[in-house]
Amino acid sequence: MKGTRAAKRYAKAILDLAKEKKSADAVFADMQQISDTIDASKDLKDMLSSPVVKSSVKNASLKEIFKNANEVSFGAFDVLIENGRINILDLVARNYILRYNDMNRSQEAVVTSAVPLTADLEMKIQAKIKELTGGSAKINNVVDKDILGGFILRIGDLQYDASVSRNLNRLKRELRNNTYVSSI
Repeated sequence: MKGTRAAKRYAKAILDLAKEKKSADAVFADMQQISDTIDASKDLKDMLSSPVVKSSVKNASLKEIFKNANEVSFGAFDVLIENGRINILDLVARNYILRYNDMNRSQEAVVTSAVPLTADLEMKIQAKIKELTGGSAKINNVVDKDILGGFILRIGDLQYDASVSRNLNRLKRELRNNTYVSSI
C-alpha cells in the first residue's frame, strides 16, 4: 500500500514524542478516534486526499473535527500537512495504534460470532487466546450471522476458525470427495 513506510516512520516519531511528553495514552485515544472517523467518513477521506482542497482548509477541518485532541496530535496534523502527507493520516493513526499496543504488550482480538458475546463466552474466548498466544487481549466483537454459530478469532496474523459454517463447508468437501457416496 502506498505510503505505508512513511506512515510507520511518522507513527514512530509521534509515539516517541508522546512518550517524551508523557501523553502516549491520550494520543492513543486520539489516534483511535482519528482512525475510526476517517474509516467511517468517505467525505473526510476524499477531502484529505484531494489536491484541490488547500492545506489550510484541511488543517482547520481536522482541528475542528478533533478539537479535543492532544497537542501532540495537533502537531502531527501540522507536520503531515507541511510535508504534503496528510493523505496518509489514517495509516499513521493505525500504525501508531499498533506501535502503542506493542509497547504495552497488549493485543486486540477480533472475534466474529453469530450473536453478541456474553460475559461467559468472553471468558472462554480469553482462555483460548491465552492458550494460543500465551497472553490476554482486548476483545472486539463483530456480529456476522453468516457464520451460523461458533466464532472466528483473529489476533494479528493468527486466525482460529471454530465457526459452524467452516465445519459445514469442510463436511461438504469431504462428501464430494467420497467415492462411495457419489456412486449411490
